[in-house]
Amino acid sequence: MHICVIGTGYIGLVTGTCFAEFGVEVTCVDVDEKKIAMLREGRIPIYEPGLEDMVQRNMKAGRLHFTTGLKEAVERSLVVFIGVGTPSRADGTHNMSYVEAAARGIGQAINGYKVVVMKSTVPVGTGEWLRKILSQYVSGDMFDIASNPEFLREGQAIGDSMRPDRVVIGTDSEQARAILRDLYRPLYLIETPMVFTNVATAELVKYASNAFLSTKISFINEMANICEKIGGDVHVVAKAMGLDGRIGAKFLRAGVGYGGSCFPKDNSALVHMARELGAPALIVEATVEVNNRQIQRGFEKIKKALGGSVEGKVVGLLGLAFKPETDDFRAAPSEVIVNSIRREGGTVQAFDPEGMVQARAILGEEGITYCKDPYEAIRGADVMAVVTEWNQFRLLDLERAHGLLNNPVIVDLRNVYEPGAVRALGFAYDCVGRKI
Repeated sequence: MHICVIGTGYIGLVTGTCFAEFGVEVTCVDVDEKKIAMLREGRIPIYEPGLEDMVQRNMKAGRLHFTTGLKEAVERSLVVFIGVGTPSRADGTHNMSYVEAAARGIGQAINGYKVVVMKSTVPVGTGEWLRKILSQYVSGDMFDIASNPEFLREGQAIGDSMRPDRVVIGTDSEQARAILRDLYRPLYLIETPMVFTNVATAELVKYASNAFLSTKISFINEMANICEKIGGDVHVVAKAMGLDGRIGAKFLRAGVGYGGSCFPKDNSALVHMARELGAPALIVEATVEVNNRQIQRGFEKIKKALGGSVEGKVVGLLGLAFKPETDDFRAAPSEVIVNSIRREGGTVQAFDPEGMVQARAILGEEGITYCKDPYEAIRGADVMAVVTEWNQFRLLDLERAHGLLNNPVIVDLRNVYEPGAVRALGFAYDCVGRKI
């Protein structure tokens, strides 16, 4: 079987490469000639652990190809995945222009029966919308539509693709179902659950999953804020909650809130869609509000640690990417925090192991210095603020940090340190939900 993946961003590149690793012949398509040229050289435009090696290995084996030629790629494929971007508009809805362009290109290229699979996160009803677009070019018996949402975690995407918790396939066609079942056959060997349903239900599954996970994050952050008032320890609260099999331990780490390309965008789209349907998603709306407030609380903690004002102060900020093991700066809490510091007259010295390039493109140069390592970032700073929980920040030489800082103050917005141990070194220390 030969498949085509349209889009070589995060979703498309990981999807295509992992199918190639399964032994499928894959052609990845993108309109960005520079990106395709880079990929043909075995270099990848994103940071994802293990992905570059996998790309190079499958290119060498002749299973993975990159091209700007959509027509030829579609013509030789039985299954065509759409993995293009669906960025948010100002009103919270998805910008579907890239999906529409891909669909029209597919319609013009269809030369025989195809299964057209939506991999990107899209509004419920997109499947029928795609069907109408394709029907403008070919008859309905020339294609089937399917929804196969991705559940990739940045930094762990290869594992999530090769050993997923489940595979969800939505289609009304028995033929498309059989083809996709065969495509995912390698996962049957590890007994991966396969969930088959209709297109609309599959489209909603992705939104529901992300909304629930982000709700867990916002919930434990609210519990952390209560812990700070009563002298409790949110780590213990989360551990005790997680031991209940009905709740589970994952996504119960208190911090400065969630970010990234999925949770903020998908929650906004779900809220908008639910309102339009007359079935408001009130819990999701509250999740979004709590998260926005939690990010702002992170800035307020830094401000409080500086005596109530950041004006004229230097913040040594560790972590720019929205989470560790990625370079993704989209909707990162650090963006809000940096902008708040600069707006109120402070400056930032920042370091991130992978996210510096993306952050610099958005934050610019004014009021921020991009440093070569964490120690340079905190040298001469009035406070050290941990915003992203990279492992290397957990093992900093804190005695050295004590000597580099103007004032021995740490605001730990990801709870990477033990409060007692840090205070014993002579630091004034604040974290999230651990006033002990």
